[in-house]
Amino acid sequence: MTVLGAAWSWLTTAAHWAGEDGIGHRLVEHLHLTAVCLALSCALALPVALVLGHLGRGGALAVTVSGAGRAVPTFAVLVLLLLTPLGGYGQWPTVVALVLFAIPPVLANAYAGIRGVDREVVQAARGLGMTARQIVVRVEVPLALPLILTGVRIAAVQLVATATIAALVGGGGLGRIITAGFRLADTAQVVAGAVLVALFALLVEGVFEAARGLAPRRAGPGPAGRRAGGGPG
Repeated sequence: MTVLGAAWSWLTTAAHWAGEDGIGHRLVEHLHLTAVCLALSCALALPVALVLGHLGRGGALAVTVSGAGRAVPTFAVLVLLLLTPLGGYGQWPTVVALVLFAIPPVLANAYAGIRGVDREVVQAARGLGMTARQIVVRVEVPLALPLILTGVRIAAVQLVATATIAALVGGGGLGRIITAGFRLADTAQVVAGAVLVALFALLVEGVFEAARGLAPRRAGPGPAGRRAGGGPG
């Protein structure tokens, strides 16, 4: 209880929230890094997952290959990237390492979501004269949206936790609070930093769960197919 009390005291000290080394600034840095890496991972993974899921070919291999990359620790990837020419470009090694870490859950869940859409609904949409692009955008993505959001949520929460490694190579974020605590041998600060990361991850989890709750329900077989096929006539 002494350590927890000291951590609470550290968190509630106004001076620790102000300035470039304060909690507020570090939180903004952490949020920015997480958002950038999540946006890049979605921009890379979602188009591949949607196309392969719609075609029904090559998706399993893509998911397997991307998942195999997670066997390598993110910090190890970061260290290897620092040894390449990319290591001279500021935060880019951290961003690349985190993006590679976030791609597998986004890719796997989006692909599974598209493949899980009732094929009768897809065939009915095709029978109505929809193009492949229209089927993906208007039929498959809306029905797969809950599972797609699940993948994005998993990636976001993992990024919040893993983005602390940025501090190990001079980057910003909440990890700087933890590393500074270790450097100063201040256990209260280390615990406070860990609590902040955990609370931030829980907040992100809650936001995505709320968004997932607003997403349309996936259509089941039969009724959905009949509704989609009942347009003409």
